[in-house]
Amino acid sequence: MQDETLTARIRAEYLEMPGLSLNAAQVERLCGIEHTLCQVVLQSLVEQKFLRLNADGQYARLSVGAPRPRPAVVAASTRTNAWKAAS
Repeated sequence: MQDETLTARIRAEYLEMPGLSLNAAQVERLCGIEHTLCQVVLQSLVEQKFLRLNADGQYARLSVGAPRPRPAVVAASTRTNAWKAAS
């Protein structure tokens, strides 16, 4: 299996199953590939910022569990004053 095809397959597995977190040996078994090739592809996906390697050795999607920007909060007094001015 070519690196690009394998990269696309592993990417698809992580996209198909949100929250998926596997160690390298589990990815090897899932995809039926040898250790060295698996390491190369996983490292490539980390460098592409698609996966992250957690401290426990698990590979997970970088966007899963990442902090999201919080929406801006408008003060209640501003909304009340704007409503009163329109009346």
